[in-house]
Amino acid sequence: MASGYGLDGGCFPFWQDLLSCYVVNTGSAAGDEGKWKCVPQRDDYYECLHHKKEIRKTQAIKAAYNRRLKQDPNFDTRKPEGEADVRSLGLLQKK
Repeated sequence: MASGYGLDGGCFPFWQDLLSCYVVNTGSAAGDEGKWKCVPQRDDYYECLHHKKEIRKTQAIKAAYNRRLKQDPNFDTRKPEGEADVRSLGLLQKK
């Protein structure tokens, strides 16, 4: 598998969705028009393989973070109210 996770995970479920779409929407009678119905499934499968949208979103978040850090160098050192840890988002309480 290209996803590296085999049949139990990774991109295989997206591949199955894409393949089933092609089987249903293409055939000798349908011609090439049916494959255009599978564009969303194809895009999901490609995103799972290559993570291009995820990378772009991460870069945009990082750029916004860096812009904010330039505007206010102390904003990252501020502590949230209480003893909540930023990394855990305060969801788990320490005993």
